[in-house]
Parts: sequence; C-alpha cells; structure tokens
Amino acid sequence: MVTASKQKPAQQPAPNVGVRGETGAQAEAQALEVLRRHGLTLVERNYRVARGPSRRAGEIDLIMRDRDGTLVFIEVRARRNARHGGAAASVTHSKQAKLIFAAQCYLSRLPHLPPCRFDVVAVDAGEVQWLKAAFEAY
Repeated sequence: MVTASKQKPAQQPAPNVGVRGETGAQAEAQALEVLRRHGLTLVERNYRVARGPSRRAGEIDLIMRDRDGTLVFIEVRARRNARHGGAAASVTHSKQAKLIFAAQCYLSRLPHLPPCRFDVVAVDAGEVQWLKAAFEAY
C-alpha cells in the first residue's frame, strides 16, 4: 500500500528555459530596433512551422522587408560570451536547413515570389552584429 507523505517535496530550481527565453526576447528586441533603424519594416515575428526537416518545428525569428522590396528572413542568436564560437557560429547547417524550410513554407502562401535573403543578427555580450546574406538556400 502506498501512502501520501504530508511533507512538501523539496522545491526544484526552475530550468533555465525562462532565462534563455528572456535573453532571446531581449536579443530579438535589440535586433528589431537595429534593423528598423536601417530602414527594414517588420512583416512577421516568430513565424512557426509545425513540421520540418527534423522532428522539431522550424521558426523564423523575424521576417522583414528591406527598402528595395527584398523579403528578409532573419535568425537572431544571442550568447553571453564567445566561449563556444559566438552567436553567429551557432547558426549551423542543420539550423540553416530548418530556416530554409520554414521560409519555403512562408513563401508558398504568397501569390508571387519576391527577392529574398537570409540574414543573421548575432548578439554577443550585448554587442549586435548584422550579417546580411549570411547564407543561401541550396
């Protein structure tokens, strides 16, 4: 027979998901501000795709339109330090494939295909670096 204990279980510390999410949201807000100052306009934020090249869903952090009409798919990455290669280096081939797949899904909803590019905004220890045309769809 199993009996319930009247003692409260020890509190487990919350996982870092909240901290990571907060850091990501701050980096995204920084990136959005920088891009807007350079003349890009926000089209959509956090565009999600249910299924992708792997079991995990794909997401595009920011979709913006540049002054020349180019649709820009933007991945925002943040790192507190460059110990593991920095924010830009964390956009791996696998991550690029997910972004490309999500962009294709987004573009399939449009009546015609605009010029497009993939940018990365890397935030390392608060310093913002915008990498235009960081990679291409293959």
